[in-house]
Amino acid sequence: MLCRLTIRDFVLVDRLELDLQPGFGTLTGETGAGKSILVDALAFALGERADAGLIRAGCDRAEVTAEFDLAAAPEASAWLLAHDLDTKGGLLLRRVVDNNGRSRAYLNGSPVTVQQLREVAESLVDIHGQHAHQSLLRSDAQRALLDGHSRLESLQAEVSAAWRNWRTARATLAAASEDLEALAHEREQLEWQVRELQTLAFCNDEWTLLNQEHKRLAHAASLVEGAQFALQALAEGDAACDARLAAVSHRLDDLSEFDEAIAEVASLVRSAQAELGEAISALRRYGGRVDLDPRRLGEVERRLDAVLGCARKFRCAPEDLPDLLKRWLDRLAVLGEAADIDGLATRAAAARATYEELAGQLSAGRQAAASQLGSEVSLVMRQLALGGGRFEVALLPVEGGNANGLEQVEFRIAGLAGSEARALAKVASGGEISRISLAIQVVTSQAASVPTLIFDEVDVGIGGGVAEVVGRLLRELGNQRQVLCVTHLPQVAARAHWQWQVSKEVERQQLRSRVVVLDGEARVEEIARMLGGIEITPVTRQHAREMLVIGSPDG
Repeated sequence: MLCRLTIRDFVLVDRLELDLQPGFGTLTGETGAGKSILVDALAFALGERADAGLIRAGCDRAEVTAEFDLAAAPEASAWLLAHDLDTKGGLLLRRVVDNNGRSRAYLNGSPVTVQQLREVAESLVDIHGQHAHQSLLRSDAQRALLDGHSRLESLQAEVSAAWRNWRTARATLAAASEDLEALAHEREQLEWQVRELQTLAFCNDEWTLLNQEHKRLAHAASLVEGAQFALQALAEGDAACDARLAAVSHRLDDLSEFDEAIAEVASLVRSAQAELGEAISALRRYGGRVDLDPRRLGEVERRLDAVLGCARKFRCAPEDLPDLLKRWLDRLAVLGEAADIDGLATRAAAARATYEELAGQLSAGRQAAASQLGSEVSLVMRQLALGGGRFEVALLPVEGGNANGLEQVEFRIAGLAGSEARALAKVASGGEISRISLAIQVVTSQAASVPTLIFDEVDVGIGGGVAEVVGRLLRELGNQRQVLCVTHLPQVAARAHWQWQVSKEVERQQLRSRVVVLDGEARVEEIARMLGGIEITPVTRQHAREMLVIGSPDG
């Protein structure tokens, strides 16, 4: 669950550190005080969009840190282990954005990408925004919600991949059928080019080796002459260096017994004598290896000319010829497949069969999930004063299928404006859609595996007895996991296990948001304020106390 949220210079918040508790909690306060800003700050830490507009006026950067206990989040722990990140002591998510709009993200102190931040956050927190009911009117959102609720996302991803494979296979077959003549001409041209390079038999390292050998053979006479000159000077001439150095070494050895300083010099001379001996041996070996071979020189020059000729013909550097041959062979393999119309047709048919099999599995899963979701949401709708309504999930066939499967998902309502089930957008009013959305979110959240649920003013447009039901539902949800709700309804706030009040104040001519933990009489005062009225009277306070008693575990 979410244990601590630390915010620095984010919109109206300058410095704020919040310790969160288990159960159901509420954020309350006047409109515009900054309640939703706290939800936005958490969403930012979890990987939502970042820009310089999030930074508090006059500051260089904004920073949000969210600390989680991983005890109830095995998926997040597994993700961290899979990415070689430390799991001891929980999980710390940190996100920073500077005034240039650049953001950085960290997990337990290690820098990560925003995409990685989102991946781990998906198993930690589920945020239901105050405008969630608007997205529920879109078919794609309805499909995503059904698939997510029924754990079909991975199968849906397989269906999308199979669809893409089938589409690619169909396109390849169609292109090959239309362009047989052009492909045959290209294949013929490539075949003679490949034959020429294969005949050349030029490998990757040969160009360097050829140039080295050519340089050596072309200067063989100079190399032999130079080696002989060096040997003459060092070892074989009348005044050879090795003989003179041996004499010097012998004389210094005789003198070293009279003065230790001479002994050190004698040692250096002996070392030079040894190295000179190694040089003379190396020169003799080299002189025996280097010879004049005009015939081999001619062979190397002809080979170089052949390689250069091919490089000029095919307009590339000599050392790039092996890579060019590989590319042409790969292209010939592709063209060979394209020429095999029967093979391509078989491959397209196999891709279609794979898609249809996976899409059929997805359809079966959706069918079962649609029936269950319809029953569960209908039950909650009755508790939200929508007893005449029935929620259904319709699966409308899509001819030929698409990347999302063989059907389109449509949320429908029956009983609100006639007995016939019709699309949600065409039947329900704005207030009804808000309540239906809340019912769907409560049901899908109960089945979700994330330990923390955030509801940001999802109870807009609800009041009276329905509000009491909403509060009870959220409290029941809070008995199973951590729930935080931004609300204006006293009936919802009174049901919470704990409550915060968000207020706005002016300090040094700047607006700032403040958060206070409410308890005892402070909570009574806040509930009384939410009940309305210009002046809070003893009667209002008594009503607030009664609501808190009813909303308590013993109420």
